[in-house]
Amino acid sequence: MGFFDRFKSRKKSEEPGHVITPYLYDDEEIDVVDSFISDMFGSYKNVFHEIASPDIHLDVCIVEPTDEEPFYKMVTMGAGAYRMQVPEKWQKYRLDYAEYVIYLPKDWNIDSGENQDYWPIKALKDTARLPIWCNTWLGYGHTLQSDEEGSPYAANTGFNSAVLDFAAGRKGDIRLIMPSGKVVNFYEIIPIYPEELAFKIENGADALFEKLKEKEIQYKVVDIHRKNALT
Repeated sequence: MGFFDRFKSRKKSEEPGHVITPYLYDDEEIDVVDSFISDMFGSYKNVFHEIASPDIHLDVCIVEPTDEEPFYKMVTMGAGAYRMQVPEKWQKYRLDYAEYVIYLPKDWNIDSGENQDYWPIKALKDTARLPIWCNTWLGYGHTLQSDEEGSPYAANTGFNSAVLDFAAGRKGDIRLIMPSGKVVNFYEIIPIYPEELAFKIENGADALFEKLKEKEIQYKVVDIHRKNALT
C-alpha cells in the first residue's frame, strides 16, 4: 500500500505556500477504506492520484478487468472524508458520507486525456465535489447534469446526466462502517439520456431502473451507444 504514503504525508508537512486540505481521512481510515475497496471491488495496483486538492484529496482507484468481471471499476477514495449536509429527516439513515464508483468497458482508454475518454473520471470527481460546492448532499436516486445547459458529456455520446444507484460489491452490502462508527456509503454513477432524466424527475429513480430492466437494457457498465429506455 505504499502509494498511499504520499496521501498520508499531506497532513504532516506544510510546504511554502501550500494550504493543508481541510477534509482528509486520517491514517487509520485510509487503511480501512483501502481494504474495503479491495474486498468489495477487487484488488488494485494503480491509482489516479490527484495533484491539486482544494477541498478534499480525491484519488481514483483502478480495479482492472478480469475474466469474471470484464470491465474497469473506477472507485473514488477521499470523498467520504467530507460530511455532507443531510436534512434532519434523513439523519437516521446515516447518509452523511459517500464514495462513488463508475464501471467502464475493458476496452476503454482510461489513460487518455481526451474528453471522449476522460469524461467518466471527470463525472466521478464532479459528483464527489458537488456536495461541497453546493452545500448539499447526494444519495440513491439523486441526479446530476453534465453542466448547467445539460450538454452531452462528450461528442460521441448522448448521455448528458447521471443518476446514483447503490453500488454492488462482491459481498453484497456496500456500506463501510469504520471502527469509529462512521458510515461511508458507496454509490454507482449511471449515465443517462435527457429523456431518461426527465422520466426520472417525473417518476422517480425506482421507476427509471425498472424501465431499463423491462427493456432488457444493460446499464451498469457504461456503453456510450446503449439504447435509450424512453425512445
